[in-house]
Amino acid sequence: MFELLWLIPFFPFLSALLLIVLGSRMPKSLSGGIGAGSIGLSAVLTIIIGINFLASPPENYSYTQVLWTWIDVGNLTPAIAFHLDALSLVMMFVITFVGFFIHLYSTEYMIHDDAYARFFAYMNLFVGAMLVLVLGDNLVLLLLGWEGVGLCSYLLIGFWYKKPENGYAARKAFVVTRVGDIAMLIGIFLLFMHTGTVQIRHILDLAPQIWMPDSVVPVTASLLLLGGALGKSAQVPLQVWLPDAMAGPTPVSALIHAATMVTAGVYLIARTHVIFELAPAIMTIVSIIGLVTALIAGFSALTQTDLKRVLAYSTISQIGYMFLALGVGAYGAAMFHFMTHAFFKALLFLGAGAIIHALHEEQNIFKMGGIRKEMPVTFWTFLIGCASLAALPLVTSGFYSKELILWKSFSSQYGNVWFYIFGAVGAFITAVYTSRMFILIFYGDKKTDVSHLPGTRITITLIVLAFFSTVAGFIELPHTMGDITLFSNFIASVLPAVPVFDYALGTELLLQIIATLLVALGIYVAFLFYIKRPDMAGEFTSSPAGKAVHSFWFKGWGFDWLYEKVFVQPVVYLSQINKRDFIDSIYTGIAFITEILHRLFSRTQTGNVRWYAMVLVFGAIIVITIAVVL
Repeated sequence: MFELLWLIPFFPFLSALLLIVLGSRMPKSLSGGIGAGSIGLSAVLTIIIGINFLASPPENYSYTQVLWTWIDVGNLTPAIAFHLDALSLVMMFVITFVGFFIHLYSTEYMIHDDAYARFFAYMNLFVGAMLVLVLGDNLVLLLLGWEGVGLCSYLLIGFWYKKPENGYAARKAFVVTRVGDIAMLIGIFLLFMHTGTVQIRHILDLAPQIWMPDSVVPVTASLLLLGGALGKSAQVPLQVWLPDAMAGPTPVSALIHAATMVTAGVYLIARTHVIFELAPAIMTIVSIIGLVTALIAGFSALTQTDLKRVLAYSTISQIGYMFLALGVGAYGAAMFHFMTHAFFKALLFLGAGAIIHALHEEQNIFKMGGIRKEMPVTFWTFLIGCASLAALPLVTSGFYSKELILWKSFSSQYGNVWFYIFGAVGAFITAVYTSRMFILIFYGDKKTDVSHLPGTRITITLIVLAFFSTVAGFIELPHTMGDITLFSNFIASVLPAVPVFDYALGTELLLQIIATLLVALGIYVAFLFYIKRPDMAGEFTSSPAGKAVHSFWFKGWGFDWLYEKVFVQPVVYLSQINKRDFIDSIYTGIAFITEILHRLFSRTQTGNVRWYAMVLVFGAIIVITIAVVL
């Protein structure tokens, strides 16, 4: 059964090719069926392979399929080869399973778009590239998938390219992520130069043997790889592209945020964890970046009025929690939150799409309200997604995964009490902005009429994702609730379990209670500000200090302004000065000469046979004369 592994990325690539070549001639039902059906086939095959994989003994939790040698230059011989283990299986399951339901949703959501086939071609290419990224057996193949998702994000964010702002958002995402990609590429070169291989497993086996902890090479390599991870996963200081990525269709946002691109950085650090563990200082930096990002994005989400931008900042914040877990060595906790986050964030984005469609494409949450009775299915499923994002205790998957991260950030040998405190503050902020968003959408006076209700495919998708947003957390219960650690034990077959100090059970329970109380307090604060005393929010933002803070958070803490002044404007200014440099003159001159020659030679094409014959004779005479003379 494992021999069929190559078919999982093949189906999306094949369907993308068919839609690119023939999509414009297909009826929408066929192109949508091919687009969603191919991902469905990959999801079914992933489940079948996963069942066989889990039935194997733990010591056999590894399989490599080599298809052909891709490059053979000196000692650089990367192959088109796929590696299946616990980590890649989890990633593959989320990509195909969540990706399929996003595609199913899209068959209804995008039905009125003229570029229906092109949309699914891009989406399938996106999924295929992400599968190559997580299955790649070597860094070169991983890089191919890495750049593939970058290209597809550009195509999908700028999908409605006739609007200039959408094209700008796509270019911004492409350029900002390229900054991180350059760092990652240099890191790959560095690893190849010192190990002589690009095989990921070989590098990880060699690293502890050839480098001492805190030596220059692993510190430099991990820092460069971290740069790539920061770009793709939108972490400080490269987080500025993700809020603007909301320019694309809502299913694109769900795919980027939940199942594909922004999780690539988390996967990269987890996959190359051995390199990072040889650089403890970089591990600490990973945790600090994750915490700072979680707090910055959380405060920004508190002030947003656009529903999709609230969710975008939320994604940046939740990825920050995954980075916190990676930095303290809690790889299982990071991947556990990745999985639960994929379910509830896809649910929230797709629920947001249903709401926006129903309210005449209105995205301002302050122009919504009072629609819970008219859209009951969307109301309940969105409530489940919000509860999971806010980590409502016991009944949501988000509680179990986030609680595990907070506990590991305190109890692991790499953690400390400050990591827990700031992580808990982030959980409080998450509860506030999530409750604020939910209240403004569904409660209060109705400000926009509901034009239509979601259809069957959208409804089924929301219900399925709501189910998994609830039950997915029960595969990893905390020690205080029976210590069911199926997920961590599975991930530990590839990634080591983080050492945890032997604290009393009561300490973990106390920290869980504190986190729970903070979540409850966050929900109450939102209730107080937006239901019981809505004038309080207005009073805060109307004061000079409150207005300044609100504006600062709303504008993403000034990162866009800073980058505009430091990078964008100087480059544009220099390009204006240098737009007529001598290099351009060389190419302009070549073009001018070519054009003149074209006009001269074109005049020789008269269509007169006698003229052609005379030229041939004249040319022959010249050639014979030259031959005789020489």
